Order: sequence, then structure tokens, then C-alpha cells
Amino acid sequence: MTEADIWQALPIPAIVVDGNDLILQVNGPAEGFLNRSAKTLQDAPLARIMALDSDIEVATARVRRTMAPLTLHDTHLRVGPAPAIRSEVHMSPLGNGVLILISPQDIAGRLDRARNSQTAAKSAIGMAEMLAHEIKNPLAGITGAAQLLSMNLTGEDFELTELIVGESRRIVKLLDQVEQFGNLQPPQRRAVNIHDVLDRARRSAMVGFAAHMTIDEAYDPSLPSTWADPDQLLQVVLNLLKNAAQVAEQGGKITIRTFYELSLRVRRPDGSGGSVPLQIEIVDDGPGVPPDLAANLFEPFVSGRENGTGLGLALVSKIIHEHDGWISVDSEPGRTAFRISLPMPPKDIKNAP
Repeated sequence: MTEADIWQALPIPAIVVDGNDLILQVNGPAEGFLNRSAKTLQDAPLARIMALDSDIEVATARVRRTMAPLTLHDTHLRVGPAPAIRSEVHMSPLGNGVLILISPQDIAGRLDRARNSQTAAKSAIGMAEMLAHEIKNPLAGITGAAQLLSMNLTGEDFELTELIVGESRRIVKLLDQVEQFGNLQPPQRRAVNIHDVLDRARRSAMVGFAAHMTIDEAYDPSLPSTWADPDQLLQVVLNLLKNAAQVAEQGGKITIRTFYELSLRVRRPDGSGGSVPLQIEIVDDGPGVPPDLAANLFEPFVSGRENGTGLGLALVSKIIHEHDGWISVDSEPGRTAFRISLPMPPKDIKNAP
């Protein structure tokens, strides 16, 4: 095995820069991570390609000066317009240059949390579907009995029976939403233009639940098609827009972004790996997700809103999981970003126009 073979076999992005921080060499994972070919990266200034929390040129200069390795733990690395990724960056002296190894910790952590959330959602919903079916029949009897009683009552007694009927109907509506998970058909996937779906969702939101909001677009027009069921993907985006509109203040803003991140991969249920490079972000300027809910936000019956069912985001997670994608959330007061990562069509499928 040659040095070149070992270099390309490294499982994480690796970059070599010269004494002036010009890129000399990158391996395959680095090409994917930086979303550029080795040829276009040759002789490019490192600071123009990526940025860290601290000045990256200061870090490489320190390594050259001390001739000692340097590891930047839990640093935020940004490539182009994409959101920063929490990473561990290791730098080692290499002649007059520096070898840089990047371990994107944030991606692995998010993927693990997404997989755990999807597994928990599937288990909880299966139990809830069974209970919903069993509960609806006796509940219908209770509602009917209360309606019969109300026919011969007046005053406070009548109001109490109306309360029973109203609450029973509310519970039935909740149970119907639970059963919706089981009735969701497998996605009928085809090549879908992401921006067509987003435009449909935005127009629908602006004349309905988000009429009080401003919705901005930050699209990458070069984004290719995804491999999805357009109706189910529309449902996902509408749910996320509705969620953002419900928590935001009057006159708040929602931003819909699309971009590439070619380094993202997920493991499918059959054990195979798959790339999910197509990114959609729904960002609002609301108060943020309560910290005690953030880790379990996509699980059924977890809601940060009073009288919320906690089923909307669980359904979103289920649909994205069945599309071989993943969903995550980053939140702090004033900025909450739901991020969907989707695959491209199989190579033998022609992209939609």
C-alpha cells in the first residue's frame, strides 16, 4: 500500500497547507466536506475556504512556530454559507507546512440523537395506535350518553354535560391524529424539485396561519432534485412553518434556506449508508425551544405549547425517516432552526426539471 493509498483511506477530512497557508493537498473526505474538488482547492488560501471560532491563520502559525501539534476542541467550523459545524480540529507540523485533520463531532452527535428519537417515536406511536383504537369505542358511548342527558337538563347541569361532550370530542380528535401515523402510506418517491415544494408551502402559509409573519427565502438555485414524495414533503414543510408561526411573536420573521452539505451521511435500516447532501432550514426568530424539551422534541406527545398535542413534529420525524433523511433542531432565544437533510435521486433516475 502506497502513501497515496493511506492518504485517501483516511476516514476524516485531511488538508495539507504550505508555509503561507495555501492548500497543497486534500483527501477524498475533505473534497466532500469542503464541497470542492482537489483541483479547485489547489493553491487556494485556507482562510478563504473555511473559518474557525478563532483565527485559523493564528493557529497554523503557532504550529509552525512551536513545531508542536495543536488540537482545537469543540470549535465551530464554517465552510462557505453553510451553518457552522461543531468540530475537533487537529493540526500537526509537516515540514514547513501544516497537516489539518477535521473531525465534525456535531454531525455524528446529531445523527445519533435523530436515530434515537426516530426509534423512540416508532415504539411510542405503535403503542398509542393500539390504545387509540381501544379508547375510541367506549368514548363514543360516553359522548352519546352525555348528549342524551343534556336533552332533559338545564342550567348548570346542562353546562356540565356540554363540557363532557366537548372534552370527549377533543380526545377523539387527538386519537384520530395518533391513528394518522399508522394510516400514513409509504412515500411514493420520485425526483422532486425542492424549491417547487417550498414555494407551495410558503404561499399556503402566507394566506393562512402565517399571514402575520414575514417569510424570507435564501435559496441555492443550483440545488438538484431530491428523491421524495412531494405531498409528504409538503406536509413536513407546512408543519414546520406552522410550528414556527405559532411560537413567533406578532410580526416575526421566518427564513427558508436551502444549501448543500455533501459530508452528511445516514445509515439506512438495512445497514447501508446513504448521502443526504440536500439541506432545508426553517428558521424563526421566536423565543426558542425550552432546554428541557430540546433533546426529546421529535418524540410523540412532547410539546412546548399549552394544549399542544406533541404530534406534529413526531409526524415530521417519521416522514423524514421514511425518506432516508434526518431532521434536527438548533435553538436559542431569538433563533430556532429546524434542519432537514435529504438524499438525491438514484443515479439511474433522471432529475426533475
